[in-house]
Amino acid sequence: MKESRVDVLIIGAGPSGCVAASYLYNAGYNVKLVEKNSFPRFVIGESLLPSSMSHFEEAGLLDVLKKQGYEIKRGARFMKNGVVCNFDFSKKHGEGWNWTWQVPRADFDNTMAMSLVERGVDLAFELEVVAVDFSENGNSVTTIRDNEGVLSSIHAKFIIDSSGYGRVLPRLLGLDKPSTLPQHSSLFTHVNESRRPKGEEGTIITFDVVTDEVWLWVIPFSNGITSIGFVGPTTFLESYKGSASERLTKMMELSNHYFDRFNGLEYEFEPVEIKNYSKSVSQLYGKGYALTGNSAEFLDPVFSSGVAFATEAALRSAKMAARQLKGEHVDWETEYSNHLKEGVEVFSTYVKEWYTGNLQKIFFHRPENPKIKEQICGVLAGYVWDKSNPFVKNHHRLVKTVARVIDMEVEGRNSHDA
Repeated sequence: MKESRVDVLIIGAGPSGCVAASYLYNAGYNVKLVEKNSFPRFVIGESLLPSSMSHFEEAGLLDVLKKQGYEIKRGARFMKNGVVCNFDFSKKHGEGWNWTWQVPRADFDNTMAMSLVERGVDLAFELEVVAVDFSENGNSVTTIRDNEGVLSSIHAKFIIDSSGYGRVLPRLLGLDKPSTLPQHSSLFTHVNESRRPKGEEGTIITFDVVTDEVWLWVIPFSNGITSIGFVGPTTFLESYKGSASERLTKMMELSNHYFDRFNGLEYEFEPVEIKNYSKSVSQLYGKGYALTGNSAEFLDPVFSSGVAFATEAALRSAKMAARQLKGEHVDWETEYSNHLKEGVEVFSTYVKEWYTGNLQKIFFHRPENPKIKEQICGVLAGYVWDKSNPFVKNHHRLVKTVARVIDMEVEGRNSHDA
């Protein structure tokens, strides 16, 4: 069996794996990046958050991405029962980037991966991790298999698992645990828009809320393709019968705003369904490894948090692995696990309160409260570790409190009118 030796093995060449590999390679470490699929390949998670931009920049990937001309995302629009809530990232609480991108992930991920190859990073496609053995000191031997079934091994001092939905180490090490979020699913595809509206209407990402628990995403890309998809309780999606295309076409009738825009357009591919997508793990690191991105936690697509957490975890794990390889003591529990869990808990609150209706109540209440809106906008931009933001620091109670105040205000108004 062929053997190779590296400082860090990175599993998965999505945004998380590429950020980790780029940072470590730039820092002078011997890294190997293995990817099960061939690129370009389709994957979901097409709306980014501003907080990721600094990660791409620090990893040395920002310039090559800027050259691709992706659709600029300056905020997000939420719609429900004729009421529109627009979030503008330039009006968020706190410092940080005030824009990001909407991206066809096949092209976006491939752009990063190919830029790594051009710089000399050892990146191998169509290699599947089939086994991992860790020694007491954290060194590992990973067995990989190519498309022809040939096995080889990689000796590494550290592993960063950025395998996304493949969840390689959680699966091999038995780290999966049930998510505390509701069981939701999504059904989605791409369309080539022949009649896309001019101006902002044709470019803005929108979440069209058709019932309290069911919503449609519309994500336009700069290449004329638009991603559309429904999200809702798994039982709701299963209530529609027929082929995936027939089901999505029927669901589109729920959207008063978008039905005419997309009616009759052919789907670029048969709609894809992901059931019960929320995932969790029992631990985010171990002796000799760290989990990043969807291989660690995946919450819900409603606030586009997936890539933001993936790149935050990637950059932090890469920096900590580099320090550990230099012989420094690294506190993975405090600096990595606790840090990531803090951010996950903030976004989890917002996901849960979205589906309880409390957050929707704040979004669509009129008149809007500008201060509350800018603080929530800071969260939606991905700055979920900014403790100067009350809606981060007090996330557990503040959303509920504001929703309760709105209820009291509405009750008072109704009793007065009566």
